[in-house]
Amino acid sequence: MKFKSENNTLIIFLEGRIDSASADAAGAEIEKIISENGHSDVIFDMDSLEYISSAGLRVILRTRKAEPTLKITNASAEVYEILDMTGFTEMLPVEKAMRKLCVDGCDIIGKGAKGTVYRYNGDTIVKVYKSVDNLEDIQNERRFAKRAFVLGIPTAISYDIVKVGDKFGSVFELLDAKSYSEMITSDEANKDKYIIEYAALLKKIHETEVSPDDMPDIKITIDKWLEAAKPYLPEENFKKLSLLVENVPDTTNMLHCDYHTNNVMYQDGETLLIDMDTLSHGHPIFELANVYITYVGFGEEDPSIVENFLGMPYETAKYIWAKFIREYLGTEDNAVIENAEKKIMLLNYLRLLRHKVRRMTREEAEASAIVNTCISKIDELLKAVDTLEF
Repeated sequence: MKFKSENNTLIIFLEGRIDSASADAAGAEIEKIISENGHSDVIFDMDSLEYISSAGLRVILRTRKAEPTLKITNASAEVYEILDMTGFTEMLPVEKAMRKLCVDGCDIIGKGAKGTVYRYNGDTIVKVYKSVDNLEDIQNERRFAKRAFVLGIPTAISYDIVKVGDKFGSVFELLDAKSYSEMITSDEANKDKYIIEYAALLKKIHETEVSPDDMPDIKITIDKWLEAAKPYLPEENFKKLSLLVENVPDTTNMLHCDYHTNNVMYQDGETLLIDMDTLSHGHPIFELANVYITYVGFGEEDPSIVENFLGMPYETAKYIWAKFIREYLGTEDNAVIENAEKKIMLLNYLRLLRHKVRRMTREEAEASAIVNTCISKIDELLKAVDTLEF
């Protein structure tokens, strides 16, 4: 019988069948493993358990009497039904095994900081998380999505958590849905219509007030941008930039923080938002900087970065930004737009600087053209910006 220890938790892997013929031997081995290995908690992992009889259930019962915190994970549907029918699911924590999916050959319809979204079939999409240990992130995303839905945001809510290789995934039912990136590129004549709808949804999100306890403060993220940029900025510029961020009002506007046309879906005439793990609260200026960097900022070094991410020409991406910001601000006044864009671009270069230096040594960063462009642009824009409010 295999076992391992993690963070003072002893995990014992039950395999095959535990019935009248094998229960005594299984019980004896479990007792031996538990007695010889120090622990605070015990978990029975049933991922490879095919069947358990009443004799096997008595083994579990004896173990639970000796180990009150005993927990069962990865119970198959068949084993879970036995545990449920016999009342074991009311006596101790029992988790069903996750379905296993393979996304090999599936189309990628979006990528984010924490995962990749695949079209699994005509009915469903699957978001596969990059980390192998992020169930907490998945649960947070489901909680954020549920809260946004309750507050009136048209949100696709995950109905299942699955295993994809050694990673976790969230499954969403989106019948024949298309991303707004697909809609814009496949229906060029109506792209303005889609951009207007796209802008309207973000305004609706930003007009929605949330409790600070529901979602994290966006300034926590912005402080990380500042921290990473500090070694590369003149002290005077860093102090002014930090003060500008500090002076932005601490509002409770809902922010998506990964808002781009891959994450907005169109289904049966309805717009749906996906990829909710980055939901936060705060001032919309920080969201707009994230939108700008997606369509324009990342492409300043290499247009193919934007093209590969969004699946459209860089010129189309820049057009989306230009149309979007006018719709969002509700004006065609170039002076108003330019004033807002200076503030947005300042934060864009701060984020872009952080994005680059995180992946470089100090020597590489100092020699990097895009890093030096960010430093120069921040200096230039700080001379023209006295507040980030708009």
